[in-house]
Amino acid sequence: MKILLVEDEPNVVSLIKRGLAENGYEISVAPDGLSGLQMATTHDFDLIILDIMLPGVNGIEICRSIRRQNEQVPIMMLTALGTTENIVTGLDSGADDYLVKPFKLAELSARVRRLSRRMQHAGPVTSILQIADLELDTVSKSVRRAGRQLNLTATEYRLLEFLLRHQRRVLSRIEILEHVWDIDFNLGTNVVDVYVNYLRKKIDKDFTPRLIHTVVGMGYVMREQHEDTE
Repeated sequence: MKILLVEDEPNVVSLIKRGLAENGYEISVAPDGLSGLQMATTHDFDLIILDIMLPGVNGIEICRSIRRQNEQVPIMMLTALGTTENIVTGLDSGADDYLVKPFKLAELSARVRRLSRRMQHAGPVTSILQIADLELDTVSKSVRRAGRQLNLTATEYRLLEFLLRHQRRVLSRIEILEHVWDIDFNLGTNVVDVYVNYLRKKIDKDFTPRLIHTVVGMGYVMREQHEDTE
């Protein structure tokens, strides 16, 4: 497995290279944003680990540039910026995972394995997911409601797909974190609430009936009925 590490802190680079190389990963290192962007867009990698605060070009811009060319390669943000706003910005830029410094090597390795498994298990899906007049096409990655095309970010799309695949079932915030992002943040953030609100504005605000409902003290559910919700 070939990994690109875009990181300007030598101690962090040394730790990650030593730890991941022991697991058989091939690590390439870019010490700044410009070289990281060049390597990411001209070579094939199985995973990209990306710092945000980099000389030259910051990690958010690098991630966005990569996503314009490659929607599939897993990207993990590895940064000291750990507020809810930072996490949302990172995920909105196209990252699949977000790990805050300082971190434990064992956790980093576990997340790398998870992202690797996600790519290995990803395959063509031909089903169309639907509820009421909302339709998600898992092949074209398109979403329509009442015939209108909706533009979702990659994270909003994954959240909607998860809700649709488990419609009429109440999903806890932890469950959503673990399945939509394949991680457990353990940061005490409201990332799920933020993204649910983003999604509601796009698929519920101008339509009836409302489809995403809050179940107080439990989580969220996607269904046409709204009993016991707010």
